[in-house]
Amino acid sequence: MEFYMDRQMMIDALSDDKQLWDVVVIGGGATGLGVAIDAVTRGYKTVLLEQDDFSKGTSSRSTKLVHGGVRYLKQGNLSLVLEALHERGIMIQNAPHLISNQAFIVPNYDWWEGPFYGIGMKVYDMLAGRLGLRPSRNLSVREVLKRIPTLEPKGLRGGVIYYDGQFDDSRLAVNMAQTVADYGGIPLNYTEVIGLLKKEGAVAGVSAKDVETGEIHHIAARVVVNATGAFVDGILRMDDPQAAKIVTPSQGVHLIVDKKFLPGRAAIMVPHTDDGRVLFAVPWHNKVILGTTDTQIDEVSLEPRAMEEEIDFILTHACRYLSQDPERKDVLSVFAGIRPLIKMGDDKSTAELSRDHNLFISPSGLVTITGGKWTTYRKMAQDTIDQAAVVAGLERRPCVTENMRIHGWLKNINPQEPLGYYGSDVLRIRRMIDEAPALGERLYKDLPYLKAEVVWAVRNEMARTIEDVLSRRTRALLLNARASMEMAPVVAELMAAELKKNKTWQKKQVAAYRKLAAGYLPALKKEITD
Repeated sequence: MEFYMDRQMMIDALSDDKQLWDVVVIGGGATGLGVAIDAVTRGYKTVLLEQDDFSKGTSSRSTKLVHGGVRYLKQGNLSLVLEALHERGIMIQNAPHLISNQAFIVPNYDWWEGPFYGIGMKVYDMLAGRLGLRPSRNLSVREVLKRIPTLEPKGLRGGVIYYDGQFDDSRLAVNMAQTVADYGGIPLNYTEVIGLLKKEGAVAGVSAKDVETGEIHHIAARVVVNATGAFVDGILRMDDPQAAKIVTPSQGVHLIVDKKFLPGRAAIMVPHTDDGRVLFAVPWHNKVILGTTDTQIDEVSLEPRAMEEEIDFILTHACRYLSQDPERKDVLSVFAGIRPLIKMGDDKSTAELSRDHNLFISPSGLVTITGGKWTTYRKMAQDTIDQAAVVAGLERRPCVTENMRIHGWLKNINPQEPLGYYGSDVLRIRRMIDEAPALGERLYKDLPYLKAEVVWAVRNEMARTIEDVLSRRTRALLLNARASMEMAPVVAELMAAELKKNKTWQKKQVAAYRKLAAGYLPALKKEITD
């Protein structure tokens, strides 16, 4: 089918005050997009509202893994691992253009680690069942160093190799928004919910502001779903100012370094760091992701910043396991995301809080879904709409997402194809380049992104700002923050032509983007002490 995701057309669809929607979803991250897909594919009239851009928050700042959770296996949480492994298999089937198998090696430096993790990974394989990827096995020292030549060889006793999934999180989020539109739903970015409509004490819709124009829309709905991740408490207090907080936010930080630090195709997984978290070093888009941390924070933000101690923590642990030690000057970008962990008492560390998802039904009928992780987004959505349909008195209809292709679905993608992550849309992008060859030029010499991708993002993916394009439609900001700042003027010019904006808009966009991107560059030690 020919596909359109025109923001103005969708805004216009909200202007009919007499329209009664079945489901309004607040939040355009992994959970909210999943809920909207589940609702619209059951035939419910669905609107999704995101205050910023799709996956602006946590959902574009993950470790880029689709996994069962090895650390939860160690904790004995077999039900969570089992569910996540099942959902991992479904995700790979439903979005093969964005999700691939990734080999992980657990290096062994103590005599007991080989048998311990070897047995653990066999249990991991067994739980995955028919949706498993490839079987794990023990590796000799020679095999480990052949696969990871930059691993610290001193004291190495061998390793265990196992397989999980890897993906591009914000690209999947964009494709999910497109999927909602494909099925007739309304996914809107830059539309902030500023209040809840109530009728006789029950939630009956939302008031939402178009961030770009300031226009207010009153949207009536049979049920409202609060799927705002780390921000769920704010919506709960919008419903009831006395509502208790249900989320303890935790910050996870990742660093991006050059491929020379991990030149092979295998990733490293260290199952236990000083704070009890797993440390990963993972190849991604021809760079390497190092992370992550687990730091309890007091306030949530759309643009969280890494703390200096978090950067030091990751670099210190990376140096223990890599023969070539990464330093601050080697970090190309640093990004932080906030996990919406379920409160379980004040005496718990965030490393121990629940990663399971939880559903809450307020006395007003507001449905809140929080917790979980990218891998289990589909199951979270299924559980949410099952309950929301009951709350709203909607006709009961079965979930159909277990075997449903996400927009862009295409198998057997060539990993060397620079536009491969667009899946089936790549033919249309190539057609654009054929018609206007200048669009085939790169935006920056050291990154693979083309001018055509900017135009495509505006026309078909609802990109509205330079940040939308360089952070989430492409991943330039995360891969090389400094390079992305140099790309900004060209991106602004291309976007302005599509959005019919003037030079003043371009200058403001470039200035705002460069200010934001500067926050993704770690300060050097000299700058910190000055």
